[in-house]
Amino acid sequence: MTHRILILGGTTEARQLAGNLAARADLSVTLSLAGRTENPIAQNVPTRVGGFGGAGGLAAYLNDMRIDLLIDATHPYAARISANAAQAARMAGAPIFALRRPGWESVEGDRWTEADTVGEAVQAVGAVPRRVFLALGRQEVAAFEAAPQHHYLIRSVDPVEPKLAVPDADYLLARGPFRQTDERVLLGNHRIDVVVSKNSGGEATYGKIAAARALGIEVVMVRRPTLPDVPSAETVEALAAMVDHFVEPAAERGV
Repeated sequence: MTHRILILGGTTEARQLAGNLAARADLSVTLSLAGRTENPIAQNVPTRVGGFGGAGGLAAYLNDMRIDLLIDATHPYAARISANAAQAARMAGAPIFALRRPGWESVEGDRWTEADTVGEAVQAVGAVPRRVFLALGRQEVAAFEAAPQHHYLIRSVDPVEPKLAVPDADYLLARGPFRQTDERVLLGNHRIDVVVSKNSGGEATYGKIAAARALGIEVVMVRRPTLPDVPSAETVEALAAMVDHFVEPAAERGV
């Protein structure tokens, strides 16, 4: 029997998980990308790009394609997609697992100011003009138009269009991973006073956090949103093991 699996992706781990599961003859894996990145990295499994039209649209897709298992491996800040995924799974009566990498924890030497939202992060940077490194992704940076007194360095995978309506901003196009040594050079060359970041977790973008600690630079850290309570794992390997258990014949589980 072939089990049909839909992975909601957009993260490195989603791509790794898809490759891991696609190697199995008893699984048919499709990877879904939201389409926010203009030139996504090539995937190693059949891929669909674009939204589903909310929870109802996703539930209809799960039914129409006879999906046996939905895996939410989206970014930790894709709260709406995760909520829709959990709701769609309930509507379609389909099992759902989530792949959720752990967030970063502050360590000795870190100067973190935590904020619940990007709007709070704007306030946390303060009123006095500063040199701010925005490492948020292009969807969130527009909130900083409310604080035009700062100089901004903005890094994103795709161009920020339209550019921010602020008088002083530099733009840097780059795709991680970013090494700590390179991040130290970047922060130093641009004389950055404060880094604004989401708590993405993982190794690929931790370099800026470690570099800020080494240089004594403040980090305004946007906390993670609350995500649905569904069965989850923190690593690709652990989630692959959950899938193994899911597809085993009931007799092998001792049922």
